[in-house]
Amino acid sequence: MSTSIQSSVARRTRSAAVDAARWPDVARLPQASWLRTAIAERIVRYALGRLPLRVRLGDTGTLGLGGPLMVVHEPRAFFRRIGAGGLIGFGESYMAGEWEADDLVGLLTVLAEHAASLVPAPLRTLRAAWAPRHPAAQRNTPEGSRENISHHYDLSNDLFALFLDETLSYSSALFRGFPADRALLAAAQHRKIDRLLDEAGVGAGTRLLEIGTGWGELAVRAAARGATVTTVTLSREQRELAQQRIAAAGFSEAVTVLLSDYRLVEGTFDAVVSVEMIEAVGAEFWPDYFTTLDRLLAPGGRISLQAITMAHDRMLATKDTFTWIQKYIFPGGLLPSTEAIEQITERHTALRVADSDGFGPHYAETLRLWREEFEARTPQIDALGFDETFRRMWTFYLAYSEAGFRSGYLDVRQMMLTKEAQPR
Repeated sequence: MSTSIQSSVARRTRSAAVDAARWPDVARLPQASWLRTAIAERIVRYALGRLPLRVRLGDTGTLGLGGPLMVVHEPRAFFRRIGAGGLIGFGESYMAGEWEADDLVGLLTVLAEHAASLVPAPLRTLRAAWAPRHPAAQRNTPEGSRENISHHYDLSNDLFALFLDETLSYSSALFRGFPADRALLAAAQHRKIDRLLDEAGVGAGTRLLEIGTGWGELAVRAAARGATVTTVTLSREQRELAQQRIAAAGFSEAVTVLLSDYRLVEGTFDAVVSVEMIEAVGAEFWPDYFTTLDRLLAPGGRISLQAITMAHDRMLATKDTFTWIQKYIFPGGLLPSTEAIEQITERHTALRVADSDGFGPHYAETLRLWREEFEARTPQIDALGFDETFRRMWTFYLAYSEAGFRSGYLDVRQMMLTKEAQPR
């Protein structure tokens, strides 16, 4: 780990990590009526029995048609959690150590591939009554967005540095071939960044706005082309380290890092780039996001977006469901569909999608490399103050995400938007 990373948050990393280690608390079983638990058990047994996997429920036998093995050590607790919280309870049960899998990604991939048919059709209408509601506190107002972003990105820069590559890029890489090699991950991240900058036409003299700074790698790469960069973030931890990395690269004069909500940015820019930030905007505020881009983009300018997407029908079916990812990893997050982006931009702005390219398998490989490195760094993660529950939570998150891309349930796309000329 570099000295700049180690020193970037020395005064805060320990307390932030220890606070995170105390949370989440899944040791106590949730309240669930015997009826909800019984219904959950019946549905889960029915669903798992029809899938190409094996589920060993304590000493009561095995379900499934063969495939990845899932061992449920505590069936009563497992069904009670699902009865109380649906799929949130499924993830919480893993966090609590109540079940294991010999191939966690393979198991979750099977579940993702059959997501549409897991619950019998007559019972799908009960989703709204069964699933927990979105907490009002997670709305992505300017105040809510700060809290939501801080929840994930202000955990600890040192934690992210343990499993990301030296570019500290926390988004899908773009590989030349599979299987991907970790030694080539940094080059694949640069390939991804360069394609975004090329699509946006970023070069010498370009006034570039980046929404979502990350740890500054894209800003550095754009400044190296001769662009003047304004980049915005809501994460104090990321801003601090990004400024250090930008200065170390010699581009402090060319790059301004703002701690600001994207809605408050002023000015006019020749190009806008935003990498996997729209997922944190929330459907309620997608029109605000795109009208802001429309307002800030100069005539003739281009926008390059990298976005995790899902099929439109799945988005509509699940957009009101409070999920495990939203509760524990990305509060306030929601994945758009390409159709939603096209509809909103056409309805509210002069922006139009001119090009769109999907590369979901590349994200599956990126996540595999992150997950393998995360799992190999247990001693270092422990040393930062994070506990076993936290590690299991993050292992589940990385495996769950990888399975989404391997199954095709999720995609990641680079989209180029242009601005239509306004009628006189």
